[in-house]
Amino acid sequence: MLSIRKSADRGHFSHGWLDTYHTFSFADYYNPQQMGFRSLRVINEDRVAPGSGFGMHGHRDMEIVTLVLSGALAHKDSLGNGEALRPGELQRMTAGRGIRHSEFNPSQAESVHLYQLWLMPRAAGLAPSYEQKAFDPAERAGRWQLVASPTGESGSLTIQQDARILLADLTAGQELAYEIPAGRHAWLQVLRGAVVVNGTPLAESDAAALSEEPQLKLRAAGPAEVMLFDLS
Repeated sequence: MLSIRKSADRGHFSHGWLDTYHTFSFADYYNPQQMGFRSLRVINEDRVAPGSGFGMHGHRDMEIVTLVLSGALAHKDSLGNGEALRPGELQRMTAGRGIRHSEFNPSQAESVHLYQLWLMPRAAGLAPSYEQKAFDPAERAGRWQLVASPTGESGSLTIQQDARILLADLTAGQELAYEIPAGRHAWLQVLRGAVVVNGTPLAESDAAALSEEPQLKLRAAGPAEVMLFDLS
């Protein structure tokens, strides 16, 4: 079964300094039909204005992964970490028993465009931790690049959930497949461009959920960037 989540159907709020889209129920957006998919609980696409950001705030019992598409995001947290997240890098926080952090756009001229992803952890009350890594874009040209996994395999981020996150960059007309093992599920998010997934066209910021499908088949309608979640 393939279900489509169109970009225009997401929750949308413009706060002046923040333009945000919520794939699933989050903050002031509530849709009982959109509470998440498997362990994937939040997909927020944010654009933060220059010199603006999220002040220090707390999280508990959530795996939080952040991907910046353009600009930079300055991060500080209660564990003592403080660094900027840029395109090509991903950040993972295990909120666990509790972590506080701030996220700020340090540029006075350029907005920052990012995705923030929350997954339910394998257990409550884990020790909070933080990780940030750069991933070579050449390693996802026309193929899947693993960027997060339960074991940190192949240099990926380590997330406390039976889930894998992969990225791929495609040229116009390029095709790519992903085998979905029996009993597992997939969520495909189009970051940039447009693709056709199992015969269904998706535009930028659209998504597709796949359950009881043995394979995901992609064809790029033009240059495209996609993110895939392999979920239990």
